[in-house]
Amino acid sequence: MTVRQRLVFADPGEAAGLDAFLRRLLRWEKNAAVRIQAGGGVAGIFAKPARFEVVAVRTGRLLEPAETDATVSAGELLESLDEPAEAFTVPSPVTGPPWTGVLPPRGGWEAFGEVPADAVRAVAGAAVAEFRERAEQLKQPDRTREKLDALAEEIWSRPLGRTSLPLRAAHAAFALGFLASDEPLGLLRTGSWLRLRTPGGSVVVRQGGGKGQGLSVTPV
Repeated sequence: MTVRQRLVFADPGEAAGLDAFLRRLLRWEKNAAVRIQAGGGVAGIFAKPARFEVVAVRTGRLLEPAETDATVSAGELLESLDEPAEAFTVPSPVTGPPWTGVLPPRGGWEAFGEVPADAVRAVAGAAVAEFRERAEQLKQPDRTREKLDALAEEIWSRPLGRTSLPLRAAHAAFALGFLASDEPLGLLRTGSWLRLRTPGGSVVVRQGGGKGQGLSVTPV
């Protein structure tokens, strides 16, 4: 019988935060997969929320150092959570989607600014409202998946204010519940990757081609 690895968070509330993160993922894709990476004293949970075209990550300090790297079912990971103990058990690996092998680079992140959380919430909310309004204005024969996808791409590809970060990153952070705090949000970049760092997690987007090498699992 295989003994599955159990990881325990060092800080209170981490298991509850992971629970909320996984539930939001599964709301969009019931068969979602996530990649778990643990190195030294930190664990990172990586996901690609359906329709957002971003990589989202939650990280947390571990009570004891651990090493693991596995792609697993998000649903099984949710079931394994033990909130009172601030712990989770690593589920059996699954064959993951292609994105799990193309994660952002481990190092070299450079901070290039901050943005207010309330401003990002407002921009994301306004963009969602615009999408709904313009979608409703389409005549029924024109309200096709192709037209709706094109409209979404137009809106979410816009830059966030004067930054080079696309609005899709703000939208994902908003939808994932990463913007609950009023702390300023960090903007980072390395190569063709851009990262929005929040107290609840990070959202990362890639602007060009090339393969990543795995995002460093350091606390956000």
